[in-house]
Amino acid sequence: MKLPPLAALQFFNVAAQTESFVQAGRLLHITHGAVSRQVRQLEESLGVTLFERRNRAIFLNESGRRLYQLTAPFFEDLRQTVLDLQQPSRDEVLVVSCEPTIAMKWLIPRLADFHSQHPGIQVQLLTAGGAVNFARTGVDVAVRRDDFYWGEGIHSATLCEEWVGPLCTPGLWHGQEALDGLCLLHSRTRPQAWDHWLRLRGITLAQSTRQDFEHFYLSTQAAAAGLGVCLASALMVEDELRAGQLLAPLGFAKDGSRYCLLAAQPFADSSKATAFLHWITAQMQASTERLPLL
Repeated sequence: MKLPPLAALQFFNVAAQTESFVQAGRLLHITHGAVSRQVRQLEESLGVTLFERRNRAIFLNESGRRLYQLTAPFFEDLRQTVLDLQQPSRDEVLVVSCEPTIAMKWLIPRLADFHSQHPGIQVQLLTAGGAVNFARTGVDVAVRRDDFYWGEGIHSATLCEEWVGPLCTPGLWHGQEALDGLCLLHSRTRPQAWDHWLRLRGITLAQSTRQDFEHFYLSTQAAAAGLGVCLASALMVEDELRAGQLLAPLGFAKDGSRYCLLAAQPFADSSKATAFLHWITAQMQASTERLPLL
């Protein structure tokens, strides 16, 4: 005897579970008519009806219930077996979400070091900011600054405090008193950064101008091009400072925020997440120790 196609049995199983061709179609991402045709073909191949059809509703009959008692555990066992087979390969991948500027300016240049220390873990990097939907995105851990509420149930670990300071090209700086005559480069991703820093330092500017950029890294690039003075995170400009491309004449000061690693589960539950947490914490601490902090 020739068995029915596996696809037809799958369509039947979902239709039997929901007792609705419409709902089954939504779950299978096909039309309800396609589900109905597949079930009808299955009934014809078996030579029995599986549903009673009344007033556009469907109900399992005795034959349908018998078949569903077989298909329900079969497809669940099949799904679980496939997941188990794929688990070793997924265990080697750590999906990391990181704010774009930190990812480009700080994290990516250091990932080779992580891979050398943990050759069995492959990092898949996603750039994003703000809240993280771990279940929907498949993200394992996320690097974020604590400038938003990330919700209940999220596990977090502090990586380092945020240090910010003004930066410009060496030829543009003529002393702190000249800051009032320079163009302040603002970022729309941190619109209050300059106001906050000026209040912390007790500085009032009356003659400065401003120019706005969409992202933090764009304002940093503008400063390197000599367009004015940007306010930047110390972590993001380490290479420019070392190369002498930018100058941090007033050093960097804490702005009251911090960088954190977020996860949906406790870090101790995942050896991959624990390894990344220890590595990135050490890397961030090493970066801040090399910078002119106040």
